[in-house]
Amino acid sequence: MRVALRHLALVLVPVAGVAAQIPDSTARLPEIKVTVTRAASPLSHLGAAVSVVDSTTIHRGRVATKLDESLAWVPGVVSQDRGNYSVDQRISIRGFGSRSNFGLRGIKVLLDGVPQTLPDGQSQLTNLNLSLVNRIEVLRGGASALYGNASGGVLSFTTVTTPSDPWSFTARGEGGTFGTSKEELIASGRAGDLGATIAASRLSTDGYRQQSAAEQRRLNLGVDWIATPNTVFTVRFATADDPHARNPGALTAAEYAANPDSASAVNIRRGADKAVTQTQMAVGLRHDGERIHWDATLFGLMRGLQNPLATPPPAPTNSVEGTWVTIDRSLGGARVSATIDLNGPSVTSGIDFQSLKDNRSNRRSVSGAKTDTLLLDQAEAVAEKAAFAQLTWPLSERFTFRAGARRDVSNFDVTDHFLSDGNATATRTMSAMSGNAGLAMRIGSRLTAFSDIATVFETPTTTELANRPDGAGGFNPDLNPQRSVTKEIGLRARTGRISLDAAVYHTITNDAIVPYSEVSGRAYFRNVGRTRTQGVEASVALTLRPGLALLGTWTFTDAVFTDYKVVSPTSTDTLDGHRLAGLPRSIARLGLRGSLGRGFSIDIDQAFSSMMFADDDNKITIDGWAGGVTGARLMWQGSVGRMSWAPFIAATNLFNRRYVGSVTSNGAAGRVFEPAAGRGIYVGASLAANGRDLSSHQ
Repeated sequence: MRVALRHLALVLVPVAGVAAQIPDSTARLPEIKVTVTRAASPLSHLGAAVSVVDSTTIHRGRVATKLDESLAWVPGVVSQDRGNYSVDQRISIRGFGSRSNFGLRGIKVLLDGVPQTLPDGQSQLTNLNLSLVNRIEVLRGGASALYGNASGGVLSFTTVTTPSDPWSFTARGEGGTFGTSKEELIASGRAGDLGATIAASRLSTDGYRQQSAAEQRRLNLGVDWIATPNTVFTVRFATADDPHARNPGALTAAEYAANPDSASAVNIRRGADKAVTQTQMAVGLRHDGERIHWDATLFGLMRGLQNPLATPPPAPTNSVEGTWVTIDRSLGGARVSATIDLNGPSVTSGIDFQSLKDNRSNRRSVSGAKTDTLLLDQAEAVAEKAAFAQLTWPLSERFTFRAGARRDVSNFDVTDHFLSDGNATATRTMSAMSGNAGLAMRIGSRLTAFSDIATVFETPTTTELANRPDGAGGFNPDLNPQRSVTKEIGLRARTGRISLDAAVYHTITNDAIVPYSEVSGRAYFRNVGRTRTQGVEASVALTLRPGLALLGTWTFTDAVFTDYKVVSPTSTDTLDGHRLAGLPRSIARLGLRGSLGRGFSIDIDQAFSSMMFADDDNKITIDGWAGGVTGARLMWQGSVGRMSWAPFIAATNLFNRRYVGSVTSNGAAGRVFEPAAGRGIYVGASLAANGRDLSSHQ
């Protein structure tokens, strides 16, 4: 913690000094309000680390298919692009989520207030269409007191769903390197109190590596009806069809050195792939009264997964035989919360409920084709029930206190239908009380200092429970929840020219869930005694002139095992002091973004990363990129009448640097290297028309 505090001082002292030199006459910016804390709050009043990503950062000059581009400027967030649509990107916030070799773990994900995190703690981004997102709120640090299971951080996405124009229509097209193309149509309109937006898109790519082609099709619908001046009824509908997402797998050091765009030979022979269909619908009602705000949401989801893995089935087997996983999922849930103003203090309370049912079967596959040989057949159910309350109390004009508590109960049930190897039917219940307390202190009109302490509760996901090393059905009886306590202090400064966000934190996790082995697409997990994660995160933006800014972020993460014993029949291996796999100690980014005049704008960034380890033994080293990786985008925008035209050209990894973008932690036989893509050149344009005359806004 002392090391982290020293690093924070190096960031805060010079920047705070610069902020102090700016005269009081500096123009004040509008107060930023956030809702990720489940109640609309001014950012200056929050005793927690929250960042807001705006629409320009998400969209301008980007194909808008990968989340790492949108989150690049958020300190404390490590987003690693695997270049593999079959397993998603690896995203961690202050170390939470770093254990994931596929999907997202440890982070709560919301889309227009609807959870994209399942009751077992696994998050999925299938319904997320970044082209529709106009705001991302990121809560960094423990949020289980608000959101329960797997809330080491929160990503809250808000989409464009309430058009102000009578009608508008946008057509977008992008294409470029690695056979990538994306086409999209967006239409919206408003008639009185009723507004709607509909969007359809298709993404296709051959991928940088062998065996990495993917296709995604999306359809999204949003409807808002203003029932009364204070009450809004909403409908959100999203459907996705991903017919294929080939999985190239991780490489060994020798394979990566010889040919980084290759794929694992085993993944090719066994046809590793993924096909997904998913539909989600949610209806909500929100009321904003003078002293009472409440909202209620009902939602449901259906998902079908066909997932040929390169994981070998039980013997006898050969080089082309893998495992075909099928999951048919249904989910329903409800969220209700209310905020009451008590003439100063306010209380937010509510209940959350989700019920998940999965029918999971594993079959033997041959060269990626499913056979009738059944290996596992079971029904899995998870139910999450929770109630929470949060108090916000302005103690004075300068101090605001916030505290809360939540009770979660998660029931896991598995019914074994494949009884030839015994009956593995089982029930497990995992519960927790979570809490938080924070204090914000406003220093003048420009600075806010804050401190916070919070607990985090995280259960294993059903997939982690179902992946048993012995190959049996049911759930792993030895895998238990992990529990963490996080302490932090931070500072926010916002003036006419400088914006600063900095924090230092310290987290202790008991019974940490870690992946100790990964075999051709299937990871196995266990609990270790204790981990300690501490770090510093900072971002700063300096406005050079209106519309043009210099940007910088730095994330320092010191994550180690403090109690980790690997016991075998013949020995005990002590890993205390070893660093957690997949987490660089330091990541920094510098950039220039803004308007050049005459409709042109530019976005240039340079990213740096230190080395990291790919295994718990800390024997496999992944080199950092001290020379940096460069991205550049040039955009132009103009309007004539009701038509707006916005072409762009973008380059990723401009100097074609060879580096490892992510790792498969503890991959078998040293298969841990997930190469980043080489140089990518993309061009695109959007053509928009609406019911307003845009010529005056050129």
